[in-house]
Amino acid sequence: MTLTRRSILRAAPVLATGAVLGAGPGALAQGRAVPLRVGVIPILATAPLFVAEKEGWLKEAGLSLAVTTFESGPNMIQALASGTLDVYVAGVAPLGVARAKGIDVKVVAATSVEENVFVAGPKLARLAEPGVAPAEVFRRYRAANGSPARLATQPLGSVPNTTLQHWLWEVAKVDRTDVTIVSMGIDATQQAVLAGAVEGGTLREPAVSIVTGRNPAIRLMALGGEMFPSQPGTVVALTRALLDKEPGAAQAIVTGIVRAVDLIGRDPERVAPTIEAALGKGLVDTATIRRALASPATRFTADPRAIVEATAAMQRFQVRIGALEREVPLDGLFEPRLYERAVAGK
Repeated sequence: MTLTRRSILRAAPVLATGAVLGAGPGALAQGRAVPLRVGVIPILATAPLFVAEKEGWLKEAGLSLAVTTFESGPNMIQALASGTLDVYVAGVAPLGVARAKGIDVKVVAATSVEENVFVAGPKLARLAEPGVAPAEVFRRYRAANGSPARLATQPLGSVPNTTLQHWLWEVAKVDRTDVTIVSMGIDATQQAVLAGAVEGGTLREPAVSIVTGRNPAIRLMALGGEMFPSQPGTVVALTRALLDKEPGAAQAIVTGIVRAVDLIGRDPERVAPTIEAALGKGLVDTATIRRALASPATRFTADPRAIVEATAAMQRFQVRIGALEREVPLDGLFEPRLYERAVAGK
């Protein structure tokens, strides 16, 4: 069956409790606080969640967040499977794996698209002269060094890994003998690129601005849309249990994300300190966050409908590279009506 955005959205089931349609009082209507266990990865695309919290919109809605940081989306799937998370804020690709394992989650909002880019370290960047195709760059590197270029990315099944492999094999047509893919966490990838332990890797903001700021010889070699057209990125997904039990809380999260994405686009200066406090942890200054917000690798969007078709395409490719055993039907993964209500409420 051919999956299209229209067919997927038309087939999206109504949640059992009528959460999307507002049925059921939920905790918020009863005036009690709702504690939420939230998993995030430390990248700029998760900023809307922290902005919504800092602006007080989530607290006003009666939500209390307990945030846990993970090194990758696939690592977070284990927490979803164990029932220790209510909210997932990470790449969309691992959710296909989650559904294949029987974990019932719904993508209710996006946060960013085309966020994974390829960054070349100094040795590789020197060979990436204007007009030289990426495949030739990697060929020249192996010829000059006697070994393939080592490229760092997150684990198999993650969006960064899928994006990198798609760019290498499908877009750039790189010879597989010219590169070696090394799987590691987000922080480790950033440090490996900076230390020269690898010749390049997939990074997201603010890591792109961090590494290029510390070493100008490190260069952005390919943007996200070039690596995987309309590349789906970070999403907000909620467990079915949360949607069933707390429909008001679910709507409040999505409304907060929509408002935050709008504010980030309108007033990046205002939100930069908030994002620095959430992601910088004293190691990244606000000036770097400002550069990251203005980066060509940054494209915020809250509309989950915008990534449905690209997610289906990414899943097909994941099957080809062995990240998924088979395609998982997407008609139960996306639930756009919370987003639609949030936009209508603006």
